Amino acid sequence: MKYKAIVFDWDGTLMDSISKIVETMQSSAKHLGLPIPDYDQAKNVIGISLLPALQQLFNIEDDKVAMQLFHTYKQHFKDHAQISSPLFNGAIALLEELKQRGYILAVATGKARQGLEHNWLHSNTEHFFSASRTADDAQSKPSPDMLQQILCELNLSAEQVLMVGDTTYDMAMAEAINMDRIGVSFGVHSADTLQKHKPLAVIDTLDELLLHV
Repeated sequence: MKYKAIVFDWDGTLMDSISKIVETMQSSAKHLGLPIPDYDQAKNVIGISLLPALQQLFNIEDDKVAMQLFHTYKQHFKDHAQISSPLFNGAIALLEELKQRGYILAVATGKARQGLEHNWLHSNTEHFFSASRTADDAQSKPSPDMLQQILCELNLSAEQVLMVGDTTYDMAMAEAINMDRIGVSFGVHSADTLQKHKPLAVIDTLDELLLHV
């Protein structure tokens, strides 16, 4: 095998959760009387950790206001529980095939630890992953801190690992440590945008990943 491990982003890569995140950002802004971002504006910051994402989206410098928005978002996200966030088509089959082939799988996500574990529970996918890093564990993407921590835990080098993600933040953090990377075209950022970070490929469906590992 060319790689020993594959690290996946979560939102927009394995789970189709973009609409839910955007709607939560919009409802939180409305609740606090802030300008309501349009879909593309909110979508564009998905991938980095929540607090810096909100600060960037709403151009907030006041820490108190930022934290108020942060906690409002958290509450509204729980209130949007009826909005489903399914796994993308082919996600389970892909994870099963990769495990069968002997790959170590991991997750590097801007989600909070609680959010990732909640998604794992409801999608019955935790058992696929040997390591994970969240917004609670590491510096926000595009810092490579998440990947460096995963490499340390798994005792692997960057050359032995492939990163798969849907944002320039995923591509940039892998590029920073010379880790091979593959983008997916069905998440947050377009294929053309992802190409700026020189991925090995940008795939249109999850099963296409099997052609590159």
